[in-house]
Amino acid sequence: MKCRSWCWLVLFACGTSLLAGCAHNKNLHSTQEREMTMGIVQKEIRIGMPSPDVVEALGSPNMVRRDSAGKETWVYDKIATEASYSNSSSNVGAGVAGAGVPGDVLLLGTISGSHGRNKGASATTQKTLTVIIRFDLEDKVESFSYHSSTF
Repeated sequence: MKCRSWCWLVLFACGTSLLAGCAHNKNLHSTQEREMTMGIVQKEIRIGMPSPDVVEALGSPNMVRRDSAGKETWVYDKIATEASYSNSSSNVGAGVAGAGVPGDVLLLGTISGSHGRNKGASATTQKTLTVIIRFDLEDKVESFSYHSSTF
């Protein structure tokens, strides 16, 4: 029996579907950084800066404390959680179909099969940023410190 061009086309289609059946999605979605970051603190906060400018740069503090001399201390405490998920799936499928041409052997029928599976992984990361800003009696930044951690 001779294999004509249509026969090669069927074989090509089957081979292509077997190779193209596996897929993996590695795109991880991560959350946007919060408005206040350590970089913003380092870039924006300066000694002698008035308190309204600090509010404009960082927003309202989480805690305000005034000592016995009348000086204020502002504390910013930010916690962020980042969750990522990766999904991997593989599907393998194959199909064979035949038809006859006059003068050749007539083959009718279809053979097909498929197999699929899914896998996934997830990760969670927590980040903290604590900023402490001390003001003088004129409500200008006297000193500031910060601490960042990731776990």
